[in-house]
Amino acid sequence: MNTTNVPLYGPDEVFALLDYEHCIVAVREAMKSFSGEAPQQPLRAIVPIGPAKLFGVMPGVLPGREAFGAKLVSVFGDPSRPGRSAHEGVVVVFDQETGRVKCMADAHAITSVRTAAASAVATDALARSDATRLAIFGCGEQARSHVRAISCVRKLQHVLVWGRSTDVTAAFVSRLQAETGLQVSAVADAREAADAADIICTVTTASTPVLLGKWVRPGTHVNAVGSSHAGPVEVDSELVVVSRYVADSRSSALVAAAEFLNAKAAGLIGDEHIVAEIGEVLLGRVPGRTSNDQITFYKSLGHIVQDLAAADYVHARASGRQ
Repeated sequence: MNTTNVPLYGPDEVFALLDYEHCIVAVREAMKSFSGEAPQQPLRAIVPIGPAKLFGVMPGVLPGREAFGAKLVSVFGDPSRPGRSAHEGVVVVFDQETGRVKCMADAHAITSVRTAAASAVATDALARSDATRLAIFGCGEQARSHVRAISCVRKLQHVLVWGRSTDVTAAFVSRLQAETGLQVSAVADAREAADAADIICTVTTASTPVLLGKWVRPGTHVNAVGSSHAGPVEVDSELVVVSRYVADSRSSALVAAAEFLNAKAAGLIGDEHIVAEIGEVLLGRVPGRTSNDQITFYKSLGHIVQDLAAADYVHARASGRQ
């Protein structure tokens, strides 16, 4: 294959071209197509390379954009940041008519923006229209991205941030407030953050719950993002049981949504507890929120159609077609 003329978009180019507003639009359409008209999509494959070292292969088809492709990514434990991982890789987009490679894009940068955009899509569909207070559990890159993305779909009046380290949380809050102009506060007590929020996003590397169901007020919307495979959980089973549970992909959630699998293994729920994929809600096939007092829950595992939609948008914009 001759890749001489294939555009490769590095991190700086992706971040410059992939704005949150248009990524939200692209991801929304991708999830509608995924649940509505896409051919059956394969589950991602995770290959162990060594201790704390994984290789992920995520293939798929993006209906409506005449594209298919894959994300190839390594997830290696980062010795400089215990408990965190370094993600390296590339999203490859092919043309569905010719079979040629359209473009390649840095996977870390694509994932950074599209993950938050997917949560914003779910928040727009599931959160109360008057939701104005956002609680973020975590202080990493996805915490920052989620604040920026959620602010595109709700008029946020206050952002509350909880993190394990007081110093790290304070520094993060200072940077975020300067960057966004929003009112941002550090909260030392996770329960206090949850109790004050209309929208909660968990974007941590926690292996045990940092958010408990008994803390979450009626009417809250929760985006659970940090755990992307069976094993580590950010929320407890009580929250899963009491919520209206929506997944990005039902088939993925049934094998990889850790908090769902824990509740199921305990005999608290069955597979039917996943009421819909977010694409089904967007298409109007299944209701999203059915009352103002309902707790809605979006499980974000990520899906290749989101990566392809984001990368294809970057290519279209770079080519002057957007």
